[in-house]
Amino acid sequence: MKKWFVMLLTTILVLSSLSVAFADNNGKGHGRGHGHDHGKHKKKLELGVEVLLDDQKELIEGKSVGLITNPTGVDQELTSIVDLLHNDADVDLKALYGPEHGVRGSAQAGEYVEYYIDEETGLPVYSLYGSTKKPTPEMLEGIDVLLFDIQDVGTRFYTYIYTMAYAMEAAAENDIEFIVLDRPNPLGGEAVEGPVLNDEYSSFIGKYEIPLRHGMTVGELASLFNEEFEIGADLTVLEMKHWKRDMYYDDTPLEWVLPSPNMPTLDTALVYPGAALIEGTNVSEGRGTTKPFELIGAPFINSTELADELNRLDLQGVEFRAASFTPSFSKHAGKLTHGVQIHVTDKETFEPVKMGLSLVKTIHDLYPEDFEFRAENSDGVSFFDLLVGNGWIREAIENGESVEEMQQQWEEDLENFKEVREEYLLY
Repeated sequence: MKKWFVMLLTTILVLSSLSVAFADNNGKGHGRGHGHDHGKHKKKLELGVEVLLDDQKELIEGKSVGLITNPTGVDQELTSIVDLLHNDADVDLKALYGPEHGVRGSAQAGEYVEYYIDEETGLPVYSLYGSTKKPTPEMLEGIDVLLFDIQDVGTRFYTYIYTMAYAMEAAAENDIEFIVLDRPNPLGGEAVEGPVLNDEYSSFIGKYEIPLRHGMTVGELASLFNEEFEIGADLTVLEMKHWKRDMYYDDTPLEWVLPSPNMPTLDTALVYPGAALIEGTNVSEGRGTTKPFELIGAPFINSTELADELNRLDLQGVEFRAASFTPSFSKHAGKLTHGVQIHVTDKETFEPVKMGLSLVKTIHDLYPEDFEFRAENSDGVSFFDLLVGNGWIREAIENGESVEEMQQQWEEDLENFKEVREEYLLY
């Protein structure tokens, strides 16, 4: 009897232990992770705006604040920095400043946005695009500190980084502090590619001598601009926490908010450093379609021929598919247009600048009677030259040089830039 009782008791204890262990393991599945604890040691990314409001609000407390932003200026809950600051009792937000496309992102490319009052906050909104790229002393009257919070796309000819540079100049001239709230480079922070701008081709789509794909965050660029080009602003960069240089945008937990009307997805940003060179020609870069910069074409192109020719180049990380489309606006609006869709198959080996130049050169060589670079201005400069940052690449294409030969010519300048860039890397 005793023996039977001991065995029963032992069985009950074993079953009880198993039940507790099962419950413990099963309990790990409730909440985030769904049974996997992979994220236990992962630290959460914090954006510059979150670092400001959570840890360093004293930088703006007791000061009149001006804010340069657009729809990308949001926290990870997708709340606009405009509303975060306006609704914060500790912050005195006085004025808003909008880059190309405006504070709320409602203007198309190249469209001038006038001064107006923001409906949500009642704050004055000044345009930093068109005739007033640089804030005037009147726009900055009574401002103690300027904040910059805009998502860049990692490409030299995207205008927001020059809005930042001009605002830094104005801040320096008017004794105003300048704070950049840092955000990720969507293309990662490692790859650097393309020709460095020749300063004779400086414009609002390329103000400083940096390459087409610079591999830097806006905060890093601000420091480089401030020192290397002697802006001399009283600059503070609020670094992100837990962002790594090898992270592309889709390696972060962040939602994609359109930085501009024709930058709808990360896929657009990936091809943009090269595909946007098509803007300097009479070929459509896909504006007026749902795939700007991914769809490239013109009525005179044979889609299958172009796709075959491009795929024969065996470029890394990309495939070209024959495609036809009808743009609703911009080049060839309302006309059936033939060309290719660019499909990035491996973003880490993909070289967008090499791809873009290969695209321009191939269309130029296949259709010499129809293809044209945009017309030169009175100084003999084409819009293509401003995009690529020099005059010699257009000549090289017209003279039949290979893209590899072009790469060799810009390599020395690119290596020199990489050395300078190294001093300003924060992550």
